[in-house]
Amino acid sequence: MSGRQGQLRTRTRLPAAACLQRLLLAAPLLVPLATPAAAQEPSGKTWSDLASAQAESNRQAGARQVPAHALPVPKEGVSPQEQTVIAGAYVPYWNADPKNAAEWKDFVDKAAAPVLAALPAMREKLGVISEPVTIAGVKAYIVQPRVVPAANLGRVLLHIHGGGYVLSPGEAGTREAIMMAAYGGFRVISVDYRMPPDAPYPAAMDDVMVVYRELIKTTNPKRMAVFGTSTGGGMALALVLRIKDEKLPQPAAMAPGTPWADLAEVGDTYFTHEFADNVLVSWKGWLGRAARLYADGRDMKDPQLSPIYGDFHDLPPAILTSGTRDLFLSNTVRVHRKLRQAGVEALLQVFEGQSHAQYYADPFGPETIDYHSEVACFFDAHLAP
Repeated sequence: MSGRQGQLRTRTRLPAAACLQRLLLAAPLLVPLATPAAAQEPSGKTWSDLASAQAESNRQAGARQVPAHALPVPKEGVSPQEQTVIAGAYVPYWNADPKNAAEWKDFVDKAAAPVLAALPAMREKLGVISEPVTIAGVKAYIVQPRVVPAANLGRVLLHIHGGGYVLSPGEAGTREAIMMAAYGGFRVISVDYRMPPDAPYPAAMDDVMVVYRELIKTTNPKRMAVFGTSTGGGMALALVLRIKDEKLPQPAAMAPGTPWADLAEVGDTYFTHEFADNVLVSWKGWLGRAARLYADGRDMKDPQLSPIYGDFHDLPPAILTSGTRDLFLSNTVRVHRKLRQAGVEALLQVFEGQSHAQYYADPFGPETIDYHSEVACFFDAHLAP
């Protein structure tokens, strides 16, 4: 391992006692959004002019009318690396509109290409190895650090990748697993589940469930956790709901990052953060089209499609993550509240200024290290040794 890799590992792995203390001190605090005073007023108008116009526009109760304004890149509490991510242009394919199966596949291949190109160097720098496997007929990858810490030798994390149910096939779906293996020191099983247009719901959930059933044959579920971001976060929630329905033992913990918990355009930040989130941008772009493709005509309020509508009682402890510009912030907040109402231990962490899933956009940035440290601490506190 290089000196740089050693530095990264030293910065991220905390002793179990320190992890526990950090968790006990942590509060599920929601960072406030920027106030109107921080916004730039339209050219030629004073703030008083704007305030008067807004007061008139919102004189009646109902939908809130807000003016067009610029969102400055936050500086306080945000690393220079993350400021670059926050200031980035829109993801180029945010409004892609594939018309048939061939166009969807071309869209998926083009989105995956730069990810695949970057993975070998990323694995090398982080000291991670990845091996393709087949588990009970389902494709997957075993992703782990070159040396697994002794405390984690018997532990396994089940990873469900994101990508709107259509993106990140094959090895492209292992990017998040690589970071968790490196910064958390865990052995990770990343499921390469089937996706539309060839395999809409329930193929993806069936694949993840098959892998979970197989893993618990050889690994105590008390030594397992499930995690994923976006679609992966929504599927992690759907998985534990299905595990409960099938009366199987639950994993010890879960980390649904900015979970796509409601496939429909339901939730405040689908509207307040539309065009502010530079990753997803708008549900009305490719995202909503992917949701309809995956649902394949089924009711989007089915808890296996939109887990927010499921029964959250008796689910595993959870740590949830989002950002103050994330289109899915409301998805995350709604899940957190529902877990707490069901009596489930749940922590919520929200990063300043971040759009969707930008807590690991820069694989070597301070916020990425911080995110994985928090999740690793949470898992350390809940997984059996």
